[in-house]
Amino acid sequence: MLVLLLFNDSTRAESDISYVQHSIYPQQIISQNKQRGLSSLKSKTQQSQESTENIPITVIAQEVTVRVIGDSGVGSGVIIERKGKTYTVLTCRHVIANSKSNQVQILTNDGFTQTATWNLSRQLNDIDLVQLQFTSDSNYKIAAIGETSLLKVGDTVYAVGFPNWHWKNPKTIQNTRDWGLKAYKLTTGIIGMMPENYLKRGYQIGITNNIYRGMSGGPLFNQQGQLVGINGRSKYPLLKGKAFRYQNGKLVATNVAGKMQTLSWAIPITRIRELNKK
Repeated sequence: MLVLLLFNDSTRAESDISYVQHSIYPQQIISQNKQRGLSSLKSKTQQSQESTENIPITVIAQEVTVRVIGDSGVGSGVIIERKGKTYTVLTCRHVIANSKSNQVQILTNDGFTQTATWNLSRQLNDIDLVQLQFTSDSNYKIAAIGETSLLKVGDTVYAVGFPNWHWKNPKTIQNTRDWGLKAYKLTTGIIGMMPENYLKRGYQIGITNNIYRGMSGGPLFNQQGQLVGINGRSKYPLLKGKAFRYQNGKLVATNVAGKMQTLSWAIPITRIRELNKK
């Protein structure tokens, strides 16, 4: 079964907003007894996860979103766990794929950089996710984990990250690598499509939000301010409809792929369970 939402430019629920310009308050937090899966991850982080009720999503997002700076590129990530002084950051594997070493710099919301590493033997080759770890004495916020199964087409969602480029004007573009936290961006949109079967590399949540290069690995939040996905694919890929294949390698039907290319894509946070099994 394929669930999708069609819309045109006049009804498209999408806008780009900055932290200082807009405050979005989450709805009543979903009770813990209604949230399934990810229970082991939640139990490890629940002491660090304060209730998101009545806290602007813009604040929640800025506190847990990080910038991932490597020798081969720059992306985004989100803090999902803490054990003692060790923090775990989740990002897209393609963000660090071409790194010459297993180290990157993590720029946290306090403006400090932390050296993070990863162990590829504990990652999954067929899912575009990787867990990074860094050690710090600082007390950083941890993202509250949401339940992907509760999402539905039409839900409002918020995509966060650090675009690599900024258009100063129609003729001038600036590289934001040296901008630090100034490059932070939050876009709001709705879920436009949720195919029953995973797409290649684990993608399944199609959203109307704009995802710019550099925002890969950044978090996708629901209206409760909970982490429900990891952003990784922008709209209108170069290969167009041919860029969409299911996890089993089967090419998506042309008419469906045509709709998929109009959306950005995120990996459901529930896929982290497969990483934690390794």
